[in-house]
Amino acid sequence: MSRSRNGVAVRPARYGFFFLALLICICAWALPASAQPELTQSGIATAHPLATRAGEEILAAGGNAFDAAVAISAALAVVEPYASGLGGGGFWLLHEAETGRQVLIDGREVAPAAATRDMYLDAQGKPQAGLSVSGPLAAGIPGEPAALAHLAKNYGRLPLATSLAPAIRYAEQGIEVSRGIGMGLMFRAEAARNSPAFSAIYMPGGKPVEAGATLRFRDLARTLRKLAADGHDGFYRGSVARRMVTGVQAAGGIWTRDDLAAYKVVEREPIRVQYRDATLVMAPPPSSGGVVIGDSLNILRAWDLGKLQSVERKHLTVEAMRRAYRDRAMYLGDPAFVSMPIERLLNPWYADGQRTSIRLDRATPSDDLPGIAPAAGGGTNTTHFSVLDKAGNRVAGTLSINTWFGAVFIPPGTGVILNNEMDDFSAKAGTPNSFELLGADANAIAPGKRMLSSMSPSFIESPRGVAILGTPGGSRIISMVLLSALAWMDGADAREMVSLKRYHHQYYPDVVVHEEGAFTVEEKTGLEARGHKLELSPRSFGNMQVVTWDRKTGRVDAASDPRGGGEVTVY
Repeated sequence: MSRSRNGVAVRPARYGFFFLALLICICAWALPASAQPELTQSGIATAHPLATRAGEEILAAGGNAFDAAVAISAALAVVEPYASGLGGGGFWLLHEAETGRQVLIDGREVAPAAATRDMYLDAQGKPQAGLSVSGPLAAGIPGEPAALAHLAKNYGRLPLATSLAPAIRYAEQGIEVSRGIGMGLMFRAEAARNSPAFSAIYMPGGKPVEAGATLRFRDLARTLRKLAADGHDGFYRGSVARRMVTGVQAAGGIWTRDDLAAYKVVEREPIRVQYRDATLVMAPPPSSGGVVIGDSLNILRAWDLGKLQSVERKHLTVEAMRRAYRDRAMYLGDPAFVSMPIERLLNPWYADGQRTSIRLDRATPSDDLPGIAPAAGGGTNTTHFSVLDKAGNRVAGTLSINTWFGAVFIPPGTGVILNNEMDDFSAKAGTPNSFELLGADANAIAPGKRMLSSMSPSFIESPRGVAILGTPGGSRIISMVLLSALAWMDGADAREMVSLKRYHHQYYPDVVVHEEGAFTVEEKTGLEARGHKLELSPRSFGNMQVVTWDRKTGRVDAASDPRGGGEVTVY
């Protein structure tokens, strides 16, 4: 076993030459390279060492990748409380090795029944600052607990209680205050003071906990134990649900116990897009990731990017992002509420039309594209993990409570930090959200509706092998996965994928945000000459987790983004 931080044989009898040759041809046809050699290793990549060890512990206990996904998700709720948790939601992309079945488990949050289209607007119809970001009114009904129970019941080998045991242990024994916790509190300290239960844990005496201190989460451990004992109903009914609703309503929120009792996980068919010799398996709406990445790749497929100069390649990639994010703003939402032209958006003919406005020598101003524009008038916190077991089962899981520490609110007695995913709805058409993403009526608030997401857990499958990937990063998730997918198809390994310098365009604002080192001096000059406005990000972004399997050698590799403090294991 290694940990790091930052086939079929045929023995012919004495046939004549003809029959031996015929047998070899038949075997070569019947046993494609993708079946050779046998997978003998497991791989895990997560954003925190304790989450990786939780997954490793469950695999060692006889669990499969789906059991490990439950353990990792729950562990991340404890060790990365600023990024995900029982008060949030996520998407888990699964591949069952025995059947070949692939499915997305949608544990996205939903708007409570009392939510209204204009609930965050004032009397003049303008968005009220902070109302969809801090406090219980910003929270959708959580989906992660239901998803963990669903995974264990329908896909795992082990009881839910076994897979939740590492997280319960971490919560009771305590964890060390990490850099991420400290950064999150720096951003959200003022809002945190409005939640006594939150402040008691993270700001005792009115000051943020110091790095290196030990935090214990006794209420959260009790909530996890109820989930472990009673499954779905342990969270959505009974004493936990009662405490959640009482705390939310006392602080001005609109949840009811019926909202919690009505929550259901949805299984969805993934989006599949062919690009060169690879198939990308991605999340469908209410995730926008699969559509935007597929749309972008269809636009790019007309060029042999490898034969272009680097500045041309990056210019075209930005132009593809611009158009695909425009479609995101215009068309995408919860499939239970809106009719989306997904088949058209992913049709190569549609990409042909998109491509007609692209010039190699000039950027297209976003204002020149038809569609939604900003009305007059990011920090990101999410997490991702990737898992592959020795049987070939795999999971790409992306989880979130939205911004740092979500709504910065804990219902007393639960230990559960609520999400602020209601901000992912379009509160008003043309008005950007916390990630400066635009939205239209397709993503308007409605009771029971799932808000549009950028979370993009993905598989890439080709004769070369398989890559399991995803990342946090708010609106930039999609572009990060796109860039790493292109790199993998060009031969990059897992470490190169997570270390790749990143750039991003999301239609509005009309700027190319980039990390230091994403562009050479010559590339910057060439892009600016074409009319692109470049904006250096004040800090790096993303925390990608990747596991790969090389079909030819059987080797499994895993890598955790050097920007974070994750850990990988291959054994």
